[in-house]
Amino acid sequence: MKLTTRGHYSVKALLDLSLQRGIGPTSVNAIAQRQNIPAPYLEKLLIEMRRSGLVESVRGAQGGYQLAKSPAQISLGQILEAVGETIEPLPRHQADIEQAEDWVTFTLWNRLHQKLKEALYGISLEDLYYDTRSCQAAQGEETTFVV
Repeated sequence: MKLTTRGHYSVKALLDLSLQRGIGPTSVNAIAQRQNIPAPYLEKLLIEMRRSGLVESVRGAQGGYQLAKSPAQISLGQILEAVGETIEPLPRHQADIEQAEDWVTFTLWNRLHQKLKEALYGISLEDLYYDTRSCQAAQGEETTFVV
């Protein structure tokens, strides 16, 4: 599995929103500036994530985007799925049952694919949030959270 720019930017954007949680909606430009993501590209990603129910948009002068659910209820797999990322190991490949090696390889990749999916859907945005805060604390940056 290769994490594309779409997936990387989407995770960064939602992690940014989780770090801003409780402050209110955050503008696309504010997220884009903090995360060094082109704003027009980010807007498209946020629209896709809104359609998937991961974020909400708020109109008006103080509008922007905010998480639609708590960070604990949003998995890395859901974020990637919302923006069209696929984690399929061997797309359109069918094993040749006449060749044992081909079948074993196919089975192995399918088992690894299942474990990867479980891992991606098992890692929440909240997990990434605490990893980020711990990293900031280790670097001596000011944090405002309690573990």
